[in-house]
Amino acid sequence: MQACTREGYWIMKKLLIAIVALLPSLVLAAGGAPVPFKANIDLNDTESLQRGAKAFMESCFGCHSTHYQRYERVAQDLDIPVDVMRNELITTGAKIGELMENSIDDEDSAKWFGAAPPDLTLAARVRGEDWVYSYLKSFYKDETRPFGTNNTVFPLVGMPHVLEAYQGIPVLQEDGSIVATGGSMNAEEYDQLVKDITGFMVYSAEPMRLERERMGVWVLGFLVILFIFSYLLKKEYWKDVH
Repeated sequence: MQACTREGYWIMKKLLIAIVALLPSLVLAAGGAPVPFKANIDLNDTESLQRGAKAFMESCFGCHSTHYQRYERVAQDLDIPVDVMRNELITTGAKIGELMENSIDDEDSAKWFGAAPPDLTLAARVRGEDWVYSYLKSFYKDETRPFGTNNTVFPLVGMPHVLEAYQGIPVLQEDGSIVATGGSMNAEEYDQLVKDITGFMVYSAEPMRLERERMGVWVLGFLVILFIFSYLLKKEYWKDVH
């Protein structure tokens, strides 16, 4: 009896330690700014994904890799001709079969930005497509920040607004909205650009998603047919049992 009591005491002690250790992560998970926009990404829109891949390589890839992908796989999945991938999207001299790693050094980037820019292959899967879309739409001018910009979705963000040339200078209004002027795109065109980039990042996070969903339909159909036959077989076996 005494041994059981001692064992129970140690189990409770371990549980309390685990709960205390998890409290900081639970607080962080519960926090964060709200996500104001819906992305509504359509992974069947190949043209949007192609535009997103090109825009990502031009605007984001200079600092952020997607090194869980290969150029050739992206070209195949998004119907991008190999010549276009080699001549327009690959900017680091890499071969078509290599992983998508940029040429920036982690130590140098840590000096420039305060921390090495993260790999973005799984960002949309971790954060969610609405978060990525809202984040790209929520930069605003803030002279108190090192790069002159801040973000309502990710306050005190540590990166510049790399799409400012397209959007213009975004100014945060009193009502929380953001109005940009002086960009090469109007608001609708910029929204589409952000949606294209978000779509590419959603694809990058799970390239097999569409194939998995198509396979899932066939699996569910097979299970329905199997259930029918199993039910009829059960009735046949049990028809003489009273």
